[in-house]
Amino acid sequence: MQKTLTRIHDFKLPTAILGACLLGDQNEMVAACMDGIYRVELATKAHRRVAEHESYVSSAVYLPESRVFVTGGYDGKLKWFSAQDNALIREQKVHSFWSWDLAASADGRWLASVTGQYLAGDYKYAPAKETEPSVKILDASDGRVVYSLPHTPSVQSVVFSHDSQWVAAGNLMGQVRVWEVASGVEVGGFETKDFTSWGIIKSHCYLGGIFAMEFTPGNQELIVCGMGDMRDPMAGNGKQLWQRWNWKESKLVSQTLDKQSGEGLMEALCMHPAHESFVMGGRLRGGDWNGALFDLASGERIGTIKSGYRITEFLFNERGELIVVGGQGQPGKNDQGKFSDFGRVEVYEIKS
Repeated sequence: MQKTLTRIHDFKLPTAILGACLLGDQNEMVAACMDGIYRVELATKAHRRVAEHESYVSSAVYLPESRVFVTGGYDGKLKWFSAQDNALIREQKVHSFWSWDLAASADGRWLASVTGQYLAGDYKYAPAKETEPSVKILDASDGRVVYSLPHTPSVQSVVFSHDSQWVAAGNLMGQVRVWEVASGVEVGGFETKDFTSWGIIKSHCYLGGIFAMEFTPGNQELIVCGMGDMRDPMAGNGKQLWQRWNWKESKLVSQTLDKQSGEGLMEALCMHPAHESFVMGGRLRGGDWNGALFDLASGERIGTIKSGYRITEFLFNERGELIVVGGQGQPGKNDQGKFSDFGRVEVYEIKS
């Protein structure tokens, strides 16, 4: 059944939003932005910068039991803050490079952060071996690194299963590894070459990879997204692509259906609270949508958004409304020491 996604609220932040999370009352959001960490009141549009990293802030997650939010940044640090008064509780240098993506387990016990610098390892530009373990699993309560897990750089996405039993990470080369959280033992995974491009025009390097992942409700499968293969990766005109994999059997189950996609890098993925559909979005290069809702059972596209800006994160609130964040282009002319706002926040109502 087709759905209508109607925008009911929108406003801007000073800089692009790279990640976000909802706080406990669902009416307030923490936005991880290029210039710092913002608290955002969704109903009133009020926002203020409350903290920062030494570089871009890439991710934000909320731990409801402790009423703490955690951010990751391109400085390689994770920072814990009180959701009550924004006080810094602790900070920890987790990676020597940056924290590209950060995830929290549903039970609030664990954090996972991934990194990975793409350096050419040979004359064919295959990624060099990691200089540090690319996946770090931390005790969310005290910041202790419990496991340092190897992968092939660069690792761009991480997610916990809904039951907090598994953690999965995906990389530039389309390789996904899954570990048991309790033991740190690798228990499965798969490799898909459909998201990775080798540039033979202008850019002689690998680009693309898996940018976001979600476990299906039973935790036996993973949905991953990115962009289809291109001869010229700089063009950004690969297929808007998701794939669904049985990670225990390394078996492709389904993927974006024919004639239901345009072109562009897909960077955001989120499961609807009812677990009957999922949403994928990112940048638009060609076509008529850069955010779409898909039926989980059939894979059919059942609703679309054409936002006019790069989508970096989706959040669903308890009412089933879709919160979309990202950034629109680059800042305009510096006018008396201030750039024009280019961070975007939108809220959509979904109806049959």
